[in-house]
Parts: sequence; structure tokens; C-alpha cells
Amino acid sequence: MSQLSYKAALLERARRVVLKVGSAVLSDNEGLRPGVIDDLAAQVDGAIAAGREVVIVTSGAIAAGRARLGKLRGTTIAARQAAAAAGQIELMAAWARSFAARGCTVAQLLLTHEDFSDRRRRNNARQTFATLLGAGVIPIVNENDTVSVDEIRLGDNDMLSSLVATLVGAQLLVILTDVAGVLSGDPRKRPDAHLIPLIADVEAPMRGLVAESAGPLGSGGMATKLKAARQAVRSGIAVAITSGRDRRGLAEVLDPACETGTLILPTPKRLRSRKHWIAYALRPAGALMLDKGASEALRNSGRSLLASGIRDVSGEFSGGDCVRLLDAEGVEFGRGIVNYPAADVLKVKGRHSYEIPRLLGYKVADEIIHRDNLVLLRS
Repeated sequence: MSQLSYKAALLERARRVVLKVGSAVLSDNEGLRPGVIDDLAAQVDGAIAAGREVVIVTSGAIAAGRARLGKLRGTTIAARQAAAAAGQIELMAAWARSFAARGCTVAQLLLTHEDFSDRRRRNNARQTFATLLGAGVIPIVNENDTVSVDEIRLGDNDMLSSLVATLVGAQLLVILTDVAGVLSGDPRKRPDAHLIPLIADVEAPMRGLVAESAGPLGSGGMATKLKAARQAVRSGIAVAITSGRDRRGLAEVLDPACETGTLILPTPKRLRSRKHWIAYALRPAGALMLDKGASEALRNSGRSLLASGIRDVSGEFSGGDCVRLLDAEGVEFGRGIVNYPAADVLKVKGRHSYEIPRLLGYKVADEIIHRDNLVLLRS
């Protein structure tokens, strides 16, 4: 089937849309681009008039702050945080002005990784989104860059948009960037690179096909966008990656008769909410290296992880923490919540479950990780 055939079916059920707009779209070396924000506000207003709900994940605070205060152009984390603090005000004011001109009200939500990893905070955030959307308010989300060190150094808002899309139960995630979509090669190295209009299996290897690094204004390249897409599609959310430089980028994505950008289809089997949370919202505190037999049992038979299949342990984690699962070649293939702390897993690794009480003096469970708390990172 063509992109248009899939797109028409997906758009019919896409009543809630998350729109992620990158710094390279919203800003240049002179700061924010008000005309682009006006165009996007008009397109979002049109989508709402057509019966959709829209949540915006916006970049641009750091770029706006640097343009506003030249002294904040340093590359240190502190300089970037200061630029975000100065620019966030200007960024939200620009969005608010553009939407107010169309009779729309906006609300700002600044989120951190902990707002997704902590279940209580995650539920509170979900309720806030639901209340705002129910009142006809447009939520505008950004990473809390003034305090989030790790997220500033990574492709933060690409990953943030995927987590937000899952949190609010969106059916479509639209990522606007400075290129036409996913290309068949890095255009900086391969002049023959062409647009890939449809990706049915985002799990397929993409290495070498896209630019890994970001441009001067962004924090994540296309590889980060595809990583975010992998997270979203496993939650049953379709993803569209297209150019935000086009004044009708969002409108064309939402037009079933228009073929634009790259459409990435949801996986046939949706990952349950809890397992999606384990795989993508929790931050691993350590890792377990497994032997070949245990890796295959987890991958192919849906088994729990027993102590006998563990070869080694790394990191300092407690019972209830998330850990990475590595196969015999050291490749991460899954994540799970452990029943025992690292020091105790070291004592029982390679041993039978019935030996756990004798070796530890207590037993929480036969499994180091129960299969209900374990998720594979490839569908």
C-alpha cells in the first residue's frame, strides 16, 4: 500500500495529535522566527476547528535566550541552562501572542524525566493534560532545561514528544524538522539521498541512512527522531516526520490527500502501558549480563529471568529498580525491574532458585525479574 492509503486510515482515528517543533524550525542565529510560529498557530487552529485536539512540544528556549543575551552563548551546561531560563519567557510569549490572535488559550507545562518515571507524578501530569484539553486549552510542553542536565545534552524534545504522546494517548505524533523527512542516506555525504515516504517497520536497521548528529541549533539528529519514533509506534501511535520549513507542514500531514514527509506505521502488536513505562520512562540503574540460553529463553519463549542465567552484574541498584539486560555479546535487548539488589544478585548469579534462601538468608521470589516486569526492546 502507498503512503496515502495508510495515511487516510490513520488520520480517520487521529483525534489527538502531538506536534513536536524543533529549534531549527522555530529559530535561527537571530533568535525566534515569529512568522513561523504564526504559521504553526494557524495550522493548529485549523486542526482544532476540524475536531482534533493538539498538544505542542516546543524547542527554542535555548536559542531564544542566546539571541536575547549574548553573554549566554557558552557551551557549558550552566550557560545552556541560563539561556533556557532567559529564553523560555520569550518562547512562551511568542506562542501565546500567536494563539491569542486566533482566540485560543495556551498553557505551559515544563516537564523532567522524573515526571514520567515516577508513577504518581506521571498520573498527575496525565490528569493535567486531560483537564486542559477538556477545557479547550492548548498545552505547550518543553523540557525543564533550567534543571535537567542530562536531557540538555541529549535529543531531549524528540524523546519528550514520544513520552508525551504515550502519556496523553495520542494517535499521531508529528515531528517537524529542518529536512524533508527520513532520507535514504546522509545528505551531507550522499548527494543521491532521497526521501523514504513510508516506513512499515521502524525496527529495521537504519544505521548509515540518516545523519546521526544535529545541526547547530538542535540537540538531536534524525537518529534521535527515529529512536523517538520507535518508542511511539510500540505504543500504537503513528509518527510523521516532515519539514517545518514548509509553511503548511502540519496541514499537509493532516491532509489525507497529500503525500508529504515520512510516515511511520504503528507496530501491529501494541506494548502494554506498564511495559512501555519500564522500557522507555524508567532510567536503568545497572545491567545484567546473561548467558546465551537465558537470552534466548527471554527473547523467544516469554520466560522470567532466573539467577542461573546471569553471568555478571554491573551498577549499584536496589530491588525495584530498572536494569538493562545484555546478551552474551554485550548487546542490550531488554529491560526489567529486579526483585533483588545488585549485591545479592552477585551472590546468586549462576545458581538455582532453590539455593537463594541459603545464599541470602531470605527469598523475595524465585525470579530475579518476573516476565510481567520484563520487556524486550525490539517488537
